[in-house]
Amino acid sequence: MVSIRKYEEKDRDDVHFVCHNSDGPEEVPDFLTGQFYHNTFCNYYIEHEPENCFVLDDDGRAVGYIICAENFDRFKEIFDRDYLPLSDSFGEDRYEWASTAYNAQEKFKDEYPAHFHVDILPEYHRMGLGGKLISTLFNHLAEKGIPGVCLTCGPRNERAVNFYKKYGFTLLSLDHDDACFGKKINKTQ
Repeated sequence: MVSIRKYEEKDRDDVHFVCHNSDGPEEVPDFLTGQFYHNTFCNYYIEHEPENCFVLDDDGRAVGYIICAENFDRFKEIFDRDYLPLSDSFGEDRYEWASTAYNAQEKFKDEYPAHFHVDILPEYHRMGLGGKLISTLFNHLAEKGIPGVCLTCGPRNERAVNFYKKYGFTLLSLDHDDACFGKKINKTQ
C-alpha cells in the first residue's frame, strides 16, 4: 500500500530516479541530462529543506515526491551560489537553462513565496496520489504560516495544466517556456 511520509536521506536515489523517469521510459534522459535535472530540480530541496519534502512510499521505496522551498529569496541565494555554477558541467547551454528556470516563480515571490516540484512514476499516475501529496504539503505549509505557493510546468503539458487547474491553482503567467500557477494557502487547508 502506498503511503505519504517525510523525505529521508535514504530516499535520495529514489527521488533522483523519479525525477528523470516520471514521464515514462520513452522519455528517460541521457546520463548528463539526468544529472542536470537532479542539480536543477531536486538537490537544493532535499539538501537544504528536507523538512518541506514528502515522498510516496511503496514498501520502503519512494515512487513519487513533492519537494518544496518555502522562501524564494533564500532558495535563489543558495541555488545561484551552490547549484547554478555546476550547470555547464552537465552539457552545453545548461547554465542558461538553469539560470532562467525559476524566473516565473521570482515574479510572484511576494504573494507566493513557496514553490514546489511534484513527480510520480507513471505506474502510480491516476490514483489520486498527486492530489494527496499537494494536500500534505499545503497542510504542512499552512502550519508554518506560508501564504502561497507557485510552480511552473510546460505550457503544452496538458496533463499537468489540467491537474493544477483541478486542484484550484490559478494561472499566473503563460509564455512559450512556462505556465506558472499559484495558489493561496490558508490555515484551514
